[in-house]
Amino acid sequence: MPLRTHLALLTAGLAAATCLTAVGPAQAHTQHACSPAVSIGGYSDALDKTTFENTYVGNFSALAVDGDGSLAALSDRSSLFRLDARTLKPRSVVPLTDENGTALDSEGLVVDLPHSRPRSSGGAPIGTYLVSSETEPSIRRYSRTGRLLGRLPVPDSLRVSPAGRARPNGTFEGLTLLPGGRTLLASMEYALSGDDSTIVRFQTWRRSPHGHFTLGAQYAYRTDPGLGVPEVQATPDGRLLVLERGFTPGVGNTVRLYLADPRKATDTSAVETLPAAPGTRLVDKTLLTDLATCPSLGATAEQPQPNPLLDNIEAMTITGHAKNSLKVVLASDDNENKTQTTRFYALRVRTTLRG
Repeated sequence: MPLRTHLALLTAGLAAATCLTAVGPAQAHTQHACSPAVSIGGYSDALDKTTFENTYVGNFSALAVDGDGSLAALSDRSSLFRLDARTLKPRSVVPLTDENGTALDSEGLVVDLPHSRPRSSGGAPIGTYLVSSETEPSIRRYSRTGRLLGRLPVPDSLRVSPAGRARPNGTFEGLTLLPGGRTLLASMEYALSGDDSTIVRFQTWRRSPHGHFTLGAQYAYRTDPGLGVPEVQATPDGRLLVLERGFTPGVGNTVRLYLADPRKATDTSAVETLPAAPGTRLVDKTLLTDLATCPSLGATAEQPQPNPLLDNIEAMTITGHAKNSLKVVLASDDNENKTQTTRFYALRVRTTLRG
């Protein structure tokens, strides 16, 4: 089945799954406005506090559409799930480890499906998974069975202190391939030591003719005060959807969605501390929505939240697009905490896409 058909089925399946929890069957295709640019079709708590093959289903840090049309869902406890496109039910789970057999703090996920790769006997593209871990940080390549295949280079300055200037639990959270598959981009969650506390770095890698990734340009992105970047996703025209997130005890989560454009930003890979000289151009960004403005759709929360629909949203993927809109799925990381929820969200993001 063509990948485009798989994407359509995935989006339709998620819409149906979310409607079971959020709204009645008669409203299955209703969109509820969060802002002029973003609407929500529904949400699903179907996977909350469940297990599959003796593995906890949750702690989701990243999502990606797989080559067979299923939804790849990465747990930050070193497990990679494949979820059914229609029901969200797990189909399989694969453990991931580093070179020493140790579990990862796995955060970012890319399904790498170069057009030149052959297809398997079942007809689905044969691909590999690129997975970031924020422990070192690192980006490793894995087979579909979880076998470690290799590792990408990382600039010394982005390594966790004392090896570099990054703070623990604040490195490669987001990971995405830009259109064409030749450029990989990882987002740091928080600023490096010595940089302005609101400026995080986006690191890129360029694919060589032999398929290997080498270090590329680096860009500076300014977050809202007190927020970090848990996820980025490339849009079809080369811009980025950027999630910004924070948490305030007694208040709850702040989750904002931005459209960002790195294409005119200055390469800051040689800039030791940010902000740099006055001529340095940061990644431009435009607010699409603060998710607290979305209708709650009857959702409940086990802890204080500005909107009970919110939780620790950390994962995002684009499941389809038309000329002026994107279909986006988000997921929250429940941290295996009884006061948090594993929740999936179906969004429609309206934006003028170029190219």
